[in-house]
Amino acid sequence: MRTPIACTVLLGAVAAVTAAQPRMPSAAVRQYISVSAPIVALTHVRVIDGTGAAPRADQTVIIRGDRIAAIGDAASTVVPAGAQVIDATGKSVIPGLVMVHEHLFYPTGPGVYGNFTESFTRLYLAGGVTAMRTGGNMNGFGEIAIAKAISAGQKPGPWIDATAPYLEGPGLALGQVYALNDAADARRHVNYWADAGATSFKSYMHVTRDMLGAAIDEAHKRGLKVTGHLCSVTYREAAALGIDNLEHGFLASTDFVKDKKADECPGQGAGQATVADLDPASPEAKSLFAELVRRNVAVTSTLTIFETFTPGRPMPPGIDVLEPSVKAQFEQRYAATQQNTTSGYTKLFPKAMALELAFVRAGGTLVAGTDPTGGGGVIAGYSNQRQVELLVEAGFTPLEAIRIGTLNGATYLGIGAQTGSLAVGKQADLVLIAGDPSTRISDIRRVETVFKLGVGYDPAKLISSVKGKVGIF
Repeated sequence: MRTPIACTVLLGAVAAVTAAQPRMPSAAVRQYISVSAPIVALTHVRVIDGTGAAPRADQTVIIRGDRIAAIGDAASTVVPAGAQVIDATGKSVIPGLVMVHEHLFYPTGPGVYGNFTESFTRLYLAGGVTAMRTGGNMNGFGEIAIAKAISAGQKPGPWIDATAPYLEGPGLALGQVYALNDAADARRHVNYWADAGATSFKSYMHVTRDMLGAAIDEAHKRGLKVTGHLCSVTYREAAALGIDNLEHGFLASTDFVKDKKADECPGQGAGQATVADLDPASPEAKSLFAELVRRNVAVTSTLTIFETFTPGRPMPPGIDVLEPSVKAQFEQRYAATQQNTTSGYTKLFPKAMALELAFVRAGGTLVAGTDPTGGGGVIAGYSNQRQVELLVEAGFTPLEAIRIGTLNGATYLGIGAQTGSLAVGKQADLVLIAGDPSTRISDIRRVETVFKLGVGYDPAKLISSVKGKVGIF
């Protein structure tokens, strides 16, 4: 069972941590800053506030310190004396992206994942991500440490909800992931990593119901949330245990596998085969949607990772930042994918989109992430922009897609009162875009400045600092 009071207390503390970042970043951070003034005025800008409301043209946004002090018509909003004025005619502001399935590791070889906390955090910020949750951890204390360093103003990057190492049972056969022994071990795992500073947990494919239930119970006692990339446990079973979030849309669901054995993963392929044949309007799909809605379980869309598995899809953006040998490795895999005329993803990828759209239309809460793992090609920052584009391709309006990638994520993380939408009194976490993503979602790639807590970062400088090196640090 969830413990709402504990969750409220803890998540309120998390929001306070977000707001407590120092106003004056370190010298290591200042080299990436392009706007830093006590008062900043963005004039004649289009405001897309992240709530799904219609854009407001010709606005002035006043940033005072780390907060939004005013939003109003340019003709009537007074710019304070001494403000740094940025003429944003023809441009838009959206909230900083809040993404909830990100990673600070990346595949550097078969079954090997390198940890790239430095390069990925810079790229996330460059792409407009101002807050994020990591969706699984193969870097132990390093991931928690980078989150603390960013919050202390010592390194550039988004605010990070740092997920502990995976909650996984025996069967994965990946040396970087610890296999839990039983439910008691799951409880110890949660408490150890929560004491170490982890602020969320992710269960994985071979966890059992007993392990998962124990982990959820222990995490909820501490006001922390649990998500899952499942297989051995079905979505319906996890919802009944009190899980907060389910990863990868409906492509990790094994609910429809005939004669599935309890606590056994039939293989992701078996689950995906049933999902590929699932009609989003069928009674079976509607029943699962209704159960998740009833239990307030969010679902994370990670269309970017599945796009890289699907023939006929474009080359993912951003691969030029990769170290040359890592880039070549992905290019080879991409070429092989394009030649695969029998790939199940040709059918599965559009079905994933259709199921996510139907889930939201049924009242479900969809949040967004990218999952930069798999065979590579999902690049931090670039992929976050691409994820929003893919939501529009799935049938959401641009305004709905922007809300999924901003306010929905912030609300899920418990920081929605602080960030995730543009409103007076909220943190000045916003992205200045050269264009209008409310009508052309591809404009979301045209990021000029990323404001985090009122400080404006130059995406070109952040990207330049890691170009050709991602895969090294």
